[in-house]
Amino acid sequence: MKKSEFFLLSDGINKYISKRNNNSKMPVELKEGYILDYISGEPVKSTPEEIDAVQVFSKRLVEDFGYKKEQIQTRPQFRVRRRPSEEDITKGYPVDIAVFENDRKNPEQLNIIVECKQKRRQDGQKQLKIYMDLSPAKIGVWFKGNEHLYLLKVLDDKNNIQYLEIPTIPKKGQRVEDIGKYKRKDLEPAKNLKAIFNDIRNHLAGNVTGITRDEALAQEIINLLFCKIYDEINTNLDDEVTFRVGINEDKDKVKKRVIDLFEKKVKTEYNDVFDKSDTIKLPSDAIKYVVGELQNFSIVEADRDAIGDAFEVFIGPALRGGEGQFFTPRNIVKMVIEILDPEPNEMIIDPACGSGGFLIVALEYVWKKLEKEAKKKGWSNAILENKKRDVASRYFRGIDKDSFLAKVTKSYMAIVGDGRGGIFCENTLQPFNEWNRKASDKIKPTLFKIVVTNPPFGAKIPIKGETLLRQFDLGYKWKFNKNKTRWEKTNKLQDKQPPQILFIERCIQLLERGGRMGIVLPDGLLGNITDGHIRQFIRDNCKILGIVDCPVETFQPSTATKTSILFLQKKNNIQKVYPIFMAVAKKCGHDRRGKAIFRDNGEPDDEFPDVTQAFKKFRKEENVEF
Repeated sequence: MKKSEFFLLSDGINKYISKRNNNSKMPVELKEGYILDYISGEPVKSTPEEIDAVQVFSKRLVEDFGYKKEQIQTRPQFRVRRRPSEEDITKGYPVDIAVFENDRKNPEQLNIIVECKQKRRQDGQKQLKIYMDLSPAKIGVWFKGNEHLYLLKVLDDKNNIQYLEIPTIPKKGQRVEDIGKYKRKDLEPAKNLKAIFNDIRNHLAGNVTGITRDEALAQEIINLLFCKIYDEINTNLDDEVTFRVGINEDKDKVKKRVIDLFEKKVKTEYNDVFDKSDTIKLPSDAIKYVVGELQNFSIVEADRDAIGDAFEVFIGPALRGGEGQFFTPRNIVKMVIEILDPEPNEMIIDPACGSGGFLIVALEYVWKKLEKEAKKKGWSNAILENKKRDVASRYFRGIDKDSFLAKVTKSYMAIVGDGRGGIFCENTLQPFNEWNRKASDKIKPTLFKIVVTNPPFGAKIPIKGETLLRQFDLGYKWKFNKNKTRWEKTNKLQDKQPPQILFIERCIQLLERGGRMGIVLPDGLLGNITDGHIRQFIRDNCKILGIVDCPVETFQPSTATKTSILFLQKKNNIQKVYPIFMAVAKKCGHDRRGKAIFRDNGEPDDEFPDVTQAFKKFRKEENVEF
């Protein structure tokens, strides 16, 4: 058998990054332990405070709230006088982020102070009030990366300073009193959803009594997210949105408005996502907090990767891996989809869909092909959008036995453009005729052109029971016939089987002849001597398109299981000799702790995009047809 091998080399650590904040193209050499400041472009120590708070909020000020870098000061730090009479400002209190009325940065036009030093909310609030008492700043922000406090300085009738907690800060050019008075057309796509959702999740986890489990918190956020989505979709551009909170607005009034939206509108519109018994259990102050964080932004117009990042923030902690559940990193998902190259009219399924990552990326991929077709054929936007929705609902399917994850995938699909009607909560490994009728009507053997999945795997979650095992050839014991140099199936069932073994056969059952598959598998299946019958079963039923060896860090810190990705095509004719694409990726964009790693040019140290390009070249040179 001819093999085409492809090995990738990694680059090293990130030492040089171009200076972005001025017109200079001179590289800035970063010493170990330093990062580049987002506002000033200067090297700063990579402390947790700097990475998780100062840099994150600096970026949000620019990208989400519209302030210019030129009106923001981080380095050198702006200082607030310790006393009104103090002349030497260099002895004053250093401010982490200072936002001025304009780019002249006149100290008397200081508008916003952002503090990130204090870890506790009450300490942050105390520090903010001191700084704001001694400066012209009207707005103060305490931000520690996963929680915030926004304060407004006002004068009472006796000219005494009072501090009012507000739901969000004004955008550039917006009056404070107009916060919460948003028309649909005022909403802009959020660019830092991951940071926003991280803030929301951690605030709820630390401040809401009675809802402490990660899954319960995730469900509450999903409920509120659908209120936001429904409001965006169904509000006229010139009308005021319902999902809002104004300055000084009573928290119970905000809660009632949101609850009414959920009960009277959302549950009816998305009755296949929510049950009649579903409720929003969060208290008034928590709902006000979430609404305040999200009300500026349009979720339905946000970048799909941003939505995926946000989903991982609040769904990820709910997955402990006890059932073999781990997120498939998005760079892996993109590589798999690009290699399989789905077409808009091809049926595609993920039989262990989890939170829907493979399906969403595949949907985006085929939509891009539709957009190209639309340009060639001159379709109107209305025609294109109808075709996109039709593709999502007609050709996309997903199954997960976890009801929470099935609901998450339905939610995710609904947000990006529907297709939620093809998602079902079922045990994929049960007999087809034991599924709910709606699922069995839409998901049948040999129906799919593409199967893509990262199945649950592990010896600690074995599949047992005659009813399940006897459906599969790989549910039986096999023995090696030395004379025929082949494995042969016996008539004895296994006592149990790891789920990943049975998933291989189920996926092949779902494929039509000539259909193709990408599946994440533990390396042992591809190398253990005792698993030879599994590899023989695969070769007997499929053409091996390729194998990609993944670095051990790929699924860390969740699990250290070494994995590979197997690409197959179900046989539609006998072909004894054919080329196989083989690749070894040594870097996956993050280390074993999950921290991002970079190349010398500042790009992610991720070799999976290189694998994709190598496969495309291989496919062209070897004339591999799907």
